[in-house]
Amino acid sequence: MTGMRVAIYAFDGVTMFHLAVPQMVFDEVTRQNLAEWKTVLFSDQEGEIRTAEGYRLGEVKGPEASDDADVVVVPSWFDDGRPPNDALGRTLQEAHRRGVTILGLCLGAIPVADAGLLAGRRAVTHWQAFDSLAKRHPDVSLDKSVLYIDHGDVLTSAGTASALDACLHVVRARLGADAANRVARSLVIAPHREGGQAQYVEHPVPSCSTDDPITRLLEWALGHLGQPLGIDRLAAQAHLSRRTFIRAFRSTTGTTPAAWIRSPPPRRCPPATRDH
Repeated sequence: MTGMRVAIYAFDGVTMFHLAVPQMVFDEVTRQNLAEWKTVLFSDQEGEIRTAEGYRLGEVKGPEASDDADVVVVPSWFDDGRPPNDALGRTLQEAHRRGVTILGLCLGAIPVADAGLLAGRRAVTHWQAFDSLAKRHPDVSLDKSVLYIDHGDVLTSAGTASALDACLHVVRARLGADAANRVARSLVIAPHREGGQAQYVEHPVPSCSTDDPITRLLEWALGHLGQPLGIDRLAAQAHLSRRTFIRAFRSTTGTTPAAWIRSPPPRRCPPATRDH
């Protein structure tokens, strides 16, 4: 069986979920006898860390635990987006120079970007950190339309549960689709999810007066939810071609017309009373 060592960065304040995801997925590879994959937790110094939930995790290794790793994972980061300390930055840079694959999951993309590993590249992180990361690293092209982006040497993923998708992708890329499907079945998660996190980004309907045809359409649709609202009717109501309408609708709402109709946002303005 193929062996692989995965070093996962643990820090005071990390959530148990973020820390557990790469361990659950990669350790399941071994439990399913697909390959000998081993995970180890490391931090800036050997000892213990305290999670966001208040648990103390002992026997966390020091940074040298990443020296012989095949993959180094930053599973999350601080909500305030603070820059990483010099030790973590050096660890990521040195590992990358050795040919180690770097994973920045969720907010973990922030220290990966700060280490200079995403310069001139596409990346993704939790949507709430997009603006701050874009200002800090204007040379990084952030993409809300995907759950993860894999450059081969560096991988980043979107918010929270997208780490599962990213880790399964690593299994699929290294061991094949059948192995990834077995891991997914064992963990009772989807082996592959389509789409990105744009559907979860807040897209409020602006207050009443606006010249935007999609916003006017949303207000109209909220008053006609009991009627058939196919794409052709919605496009006609917005006075747009079908193709232009679909593109404009996704740009404004972050989702498809069908998904929005099934779960419309809270009403902000009085519903339209006339069908023009």
